[in-house]
Amino acid sequence: MNTGLKITAYAAVLAATFGTAYGVGKSADPVIGTAPQHAGQHSAQEKAKQEEAGGDGHGGHQESAPARKGAAAGGLEISEGGYTLALGTPTVTAGERSEIRFAIKDDHGENVTEFRREHGKELHFILASRDLTTFRHLHPVREADGTWSTRVELPAAGGYRAFADFTPAGGRSTNHTLGADLAVAGAFRPAKMPPARTVAETDGYRIALDGGLRSGRAGELALTVSKDGEPVTDLEPYLGAYGHLVALRSGDLAYLHVHPNEGGPGPEVSFTATAPSAGTYRLFLDFQHEDKVRTASFTVDVAAADH
Repeated sequence: MNTGLKITAYAAVLAATFGTAYGVGKSADPVIGTAPQHAGQHSAQEKAKQEEAGGDGHGGHQESAPARKGAAAGGLEISEGGYTLALGTPTVTAGERSEIRFAIKDDHGENVTEFRREHGKELHFILASRDLTTFRHLHPVREADGTWSTRVELPAAGGYRAFADFTPAGGRSTNHTLGADLAVAGAFRPAKMPPARTVAETDGYRIALDGGLRSGRAGELALTVSKDGEPVTDLEPYLGAYGHLVALRSGDLAYLHVHPNEGGPGPEVSFTATAPSAGTYRLFLDFQHEDKVRTASFTVDVAAADH
């Protein structure tokens, strides 16, 4: 077949429901290691920056990976802890700039309108294709009635997953990561997971991965950024940190969000995290340099835990 299939929005919804991978997204070269979980060890330096940005420096991210071994991955449920991700835009078209609207509803069905700021934002919104070749970290705008909206252009058709990472306001509020399926209509070709390698390149930058992570045990990932053969020693804070790392598990797209350890402003950004299980993961590192945020992508294989 020398032309892509034309899928309908209905077909794309079915594809997303059954976990079928579609699309050929834009992403940087991959990397290896051995993986992560919605866990992060916050440094005092990062905490101070987050407090300046309006957050409390912890949010719902794990306070300490070693203290939270085996914690469940996020993003697998559309509803959790009395909150629901209500995606008002279930389908968009590949290659077109579209508006996505959604709301976080409480257990009474009302839109939540008050959130705790984490890393300078009330809510972090992630879009990823089911084949994990397309990734977008977005920061939507909230209207007074609790409706969120953001514009995005997704390059390839198929099944996608939308993640909302937020902490409702309130003394006992905890972080939640909810997930919902998004269908992207258009012509598509199935794409394979990029192979695992220890170096990624994006926009003229080279990012090298050192260290490894294991299932059920804390480990450290060290990512070193260079450009034109020279180490980048002046990374700029992005949302109160020198780097943000999101990991998604292949198959069910379990969401793992980690944050950097003490250090910076480069060239190395390190993360401590725990993978919830063996398997293949896709890592997405966001870093800012010369006033622009860039994303480097890695494929990571995680071995089963030793017993």
